[in-house]
Parts: sequence; C-alpha cells; structure tokens
Amino acid sequence: MTATHPAPAAEATGTGSGPRGALLSAQGLRKTYGATAALDGADFSIKAGEVVAVMGPSGSGKSTLLHCLAGIVPPDAGTVLYREREVSAMSDSQRSALRRSEFGFVFQFGQLVPELTCLENAALPLRLAGAARKRAEATAREWLERLEVDDVRHHRPGQVSGGQGQRVAIARALAGRPRVLFADEPTGALDSLNGERAMQLLTRAARDTDAAVVLVTHETRVAAYSDREVVVRDGRVKDHGTGI
Repeated sequence: MTATHPAPAAEATGTGSGPRGALLSAQGLRKTYGATAALDGADFSIKAGEVVAVMGPSGSGKSTLLHCLAGIVPPDAGTVLYREREVSAMSDSQRSALRRSEFGFVFQFGQLVPELTCLENAALPLRLAGAARKRAEATAREWLERLEVDDVRHHRPGQVSGGQGQRVAIARALAGRPRVLFADEPTGALDSLNGERAMQLLTRAARDTDAAVVLVTHETRVAAYSDREVVVRDGRVKDHGTGI
C-alpha cells in the first residue's frame, strides 16, 4: 500500500506508563451515567498487531469501554494511555486529532454517507486529512480491491448489499492506515456468511498492517477471530487470555 502513517496528533501534557509493550492501555477506568456505573475500575491493554475481543452481556459496559479507549468520552476516573500519551488528559481538539490521524472505526451499520459513492466513502478519511482527491481515491480503491468490493466502487450505499456496504466501511476505516481499529459489533447487521467473510478480511488486513483491533462483540464466532478475549461484566474487565 502506498499510504503511510500520518504525523502523530499533538501530545497532551500528561504521560504515564501502561503495561509493558502495550500500544493502548487503560487503568482503573470509572464512568457513571446518573446512578449507573458503566465502568467500575476497568483495566485493558492491547499491543500492535493484536486483535482483542471485548465481550459481555448487554449493558455490561463494552461500548463505554470502547468510547473511553477511543477518546470519544472521557472517564470520570482512571487513565487511558496511547503510546505513553495520556488520552484522558487531552483536550477535546487533541482527542479529535488523534481519532482522525491514528484511530479507525467500524460500526454495526457501517454509517456510510448515502450521497457519496462507495469509492468516495472509502476515500473520505484521507480527503478530510488533506490528501488530494486523485491520491485519496487511488489508495481507497486499493482497499476496496483488498476487501473484494471494488466492483461496487461507483455505486452509492443504497445500491449495494449489507455485506458489501460493511466491507466498504472496513475499507474506509483501514484506508488511513490507523494504528488502532475500533470495531463495535461489526457483523451485528450481517447474516452468518457475510459476517464470516467480513471478519476474515478485516482481521487479515489489520494484521498485515500491524494495526491493533479492539473488537466489541457478543458473538463467540466473531470473537474466534481474536488473539485474546476479555469479558466486561458489571463495569470490570476479566482477561480470558488466548482467543478461541
């Protein structure tokens, strides 16, 4: 691939040390919504090139953990460290810059822009980062080919199947060569066949680029693609070690 990692986002003033070798880690995370404790002292770590499945029942805190790790919401207490920078101490603008430059996201329903073609959707993060249209679309097309959906590049999202649309969303997330990919129930809206293929392609591409993948799922067949599983229950995280 011709794309390279963009320059790191501005550093926050606070730094610390997480688990040895971790690319992204969290320690003692607490997050409360009203009287409900979504996270209650949660710890987490992931290395470059590792796929970690985050599992747990509905309402256990899985999505809240992902949102804190990604800098979408700040924890009430605890720290999130990315490359030894304290994400939880960054300003809103610093966290936004980090998400644009070094994080990628795949959501359950893809969330493609309906007015854009699949190629334009896949190129969107690169365009937002300042890449010229021709270069951005050339890189995006490479990823569409890799995700086996280059044949629908000129279609709009409403003209493709759910499985094709989700692969376009994965291509979009990977086109910027993120160091960490956050996938929140990426196969939740797909049938089993399309879900299996999407996971095969996602994990293969992420490992080829040495990206870490935080994979939130409630399905054991999806978690089987991970290197390691952690279970979130009552706001705490239990590491189950090597994946299935």
